[in-house]
This record gives sequence, C-alpha cells and structure tokens, in this order.
Amino acid sequence: MLLAREFIAYLSRQIVTKLAPQILEVASAESAAAMIGDIITEELAVEDKLNDEVREILSEYSEYMRREGVSYQEMFRRIKNTLITQRKVIRASGRDTGDQMKLSRDKINDLSHKLVTAIRKSREFRLKRDPNEVRLEIVRAVSELLTVEEKVDRAARQKIRSQKREIPEGTEEWDLLHKRYYAEELKKFGIELSR
Repeated sequence: MLLAREFIAYLSRQIVTKLAPQILEVASAESAAAMIGDIITEELAVEDKLNDEVREILSEYSEYMRREGVSYQEMFRRIKNTLITQRKVIRASGRDTGDQMKLSRDKINDLSHKLVTAIRKSREFRLKRDPNEVRLEIVRAVSELLTVEEKVDRAARQKIRSQKREIPEGTEEWDLLHKRYYAEELKKFGIELSR
C-alpha cells in the first residue's frame, strides 16, 4: 500500500480534527476517524489488487516474454494501463502521474468526493457547510499532511542511503530500517504513529 496503515489512521484523525467542529459535527471523533480511515484504505487497496492481478497475468506469459525479449517492467506497465483504462480506476500513485506526493491529485480529489458522500450518508456526521466546501477542506488537509509525509519518507530514505554499506531497497533489512527511520522522522513533526 502506498501509505502505511498507521499513517492512514493518523491522516484520518487529522481530517476529523481539522474539520470538527467548525465545518462538521461528529458524534464520536474516534468512530468518525475510523470510518474515514476505512474509506481511504479501501480506495488505496484497489490499485494494490490491480497490481496483484497484473503480476498473476504476467506469470502466465513469462515464457513468451523471455522468448520475445520483452521486459517485465514494460509488460507490467502496459497491462496495468490497459486495466486502469478498462475499469476506470484513478491512479493512486502520484509518482506515476508526475505529482510530488505519494498520492496523485486526481486520487486526492476522488477520495474527497467519496469521503463527502460517505459523510452525508452517515449518522455520525452533520455538515455545517456546503458539501463542496467540505470537500475542498479535505483536499487541503490531505495535501498538507502528504507534503509532510513526503519529506519524512525522503529523509528516511536518505538515512538508509547514508549507511556504510549499500542496503538494497526491497530487502527485509531495508524495510525494517525504513520503518524505524520513518517513525523517527515523523516524531520530529509531532506525529506519533503508535497511537
């Protein structure tokens, strides 16, 4: 998943904190944040499932790709783009669309629409402003937090690169170091993931 589950939980709590009580009323801040977190997680999982499906398709054509000299990455990209177009999926990864943040602007906008729709349907919330104003506030809050997250991720990656020996990305050691440095860097911004 593009964002750590802990960061999604933090992001959800911050959305509720920034919007309540001026823009929307919530019966319970915890349950409201949980609902928002579930929607974000579900939306980000769509592309993960798509990636798994593409990997499965490619495993069936490994012999063909080897025989024809087609690279795995190129075929992965082609098949994924085809499936995204066919299913009208909005790309989650900002880096795929040229955005600086982990989530693309299109995905943030899509999430904001889905969150406002869910908020309007839920008995947990009551909007105090126009739904589009609420949506724009959600976009602003998510964008601000993702900018911080991008700085944190970059700093954690730099710490790993500064090790005496090279640690390849994707290895278990790299993942453990990234998780530790990521949490340390978030603390510098006052973000505690363990809550």
